[in-house]
Formats: sequence, structure tokens, C-alpha cells
Amino acid sequence: MITVECRGEQCPIPVVKTIKAIGEMKEADTIQTHVDNETAVQNLTKLAESKGFAVKSEKIEDKHFVVTMEVTAPGAAAAEEPAVSCIPDRRGSTVYAFGTNVMGSGNDELGATLMKGFIYAVSQLEELPKTMLFYNGGVKLTTEGSASLEDLKSLQAQGVEILSCGTCLNFYGLSEKLAVGEVTNMYAIVEKLNGASHIVKP
Repeated sequence: MITVECRGEQCPIPVVKTIKAIGEMKEADTIQTHVDNETAVQNLTKLAESKGFAVKSEKIEDKHFVVTMEVTAPGAAAAEEPAVSCIPDRRGSTVYAFGTNVMGSGNDELGATLMKGFIYAVSQLEELPKTMLFYNGGVKLTTEGSASLEDLKSLQAQGVEILSCGTCLNFYGLSEKLAVGEVTNMYAIVEKLNGASHIVKP
């Protein structure tokens, strides 16, 4: 694994250093770039997507994010080095509200599969949501064992606010199992919904 340290560096430096590291690779390997802001995460994610590399991002702590790329063809990637540009913040003002851990009604197993696909699709949007709210059964998506944790952590690393209802976590006995985002209350949920330009409820 190759580590690229870019904390304290502003765009386009993290992208430039990562491209340089890819160009110096002799064989397929994993690159982890450490940065300290969400915009850098977004730019690195776009870089990986443009190359066709598998990519994931995670918030380790405040002002510490890690973007991991699986570089499959370093030689070809270096030969097609893209123009380096700093994209603006990809977050809009849309709020996604999840009141259940399944999508639709009829069959919960199918609904769980659809929800996993839905959250992954959200992570691939050109404009990311501002906030994702989880309440009632929806909090099961943000806790240990959720099939969507990796995608939610990637969204959080790119600056998307992930909020789970504290009353709901308590009700389901999941207060100690929250794995991504923060705990919120109904007052904050109402504020987020009221201030949204659009509200999406899958």
C-alpha cells in the first residue's frame, strides 16, 4: 500500500501528488491519500472515477479523511494524465429522509437490497445531498451490521451530514452501535427538513 500525505495542502496539491504517486507505481496497488477537508475528498473521488479505479473515502476524525484507490493499471493511468482542476463543493441543499431501512413495500429482503442500491446511487450523484436524516427503522442503516455503512462513510467524508434520531436509536437498543454520523433530535430534524430546497424520501 502507498500512502500520500496531503493534510494541510489545498487543491490541487492532493490531486497532483496522488497522480504523481500513480505515475511512479510499477504494478497494481492500493493508494491511500490523507487530506484534511471534504473538497479534497471530492476531487480525489472524481479523479479515481475518471480512471475507473474503485474508490472509497472515510472520515477518521475531525480534519482527517482518507481516500483509498485501487489502482489496477498504473502505466495506462499515468499515460492519460488528466488536466488538474479544483471542482467546487459538490453538496447541494437537498435533504434525504430515511424513515425505514427498506425501500418500498411487499418484501423486506428485496426492500433491503433496493435500499442498499439506492444509497450507493446517492453516493455517485454529481450533486450530493446536504444532509441525510435517519429516523424510526431508518436508524438501522447507520448502525453496526448495516450493508450501507461503507457508502455512508464515503458520503460523510465528502461533507454530507449524516444524522440519526437519538430517541429511535434508544427504542431499538442501538444507541451504542451507531457506526456513522451523529445523533440528533426531533427539533433538529424539523429544522433540517424546513430549511431544505428539496426533500427526498425513498
